[in-house]
Amino acid sequence: MKKFDELPKSVKKTIRYISQEASKEDLTKIQQLVNHAIEQRKKKSLSRGI
Repeated sequence: MKKFDELPKSVKKTIRYISQEASKEDLTKIQQLVNHAIEQRKKKSLSRGI
């Protein structure tokens, strides 16, 4: 896994937001969105045989 400093700026900002400001409701919504995006990406990769 990449070191934190090597991650894209948008990911670092999201992690900081989650760590510092996000409400419980925000955390739930972010988790749902991230999980959905990961599942879609995995399906896309599997369909391509990657």
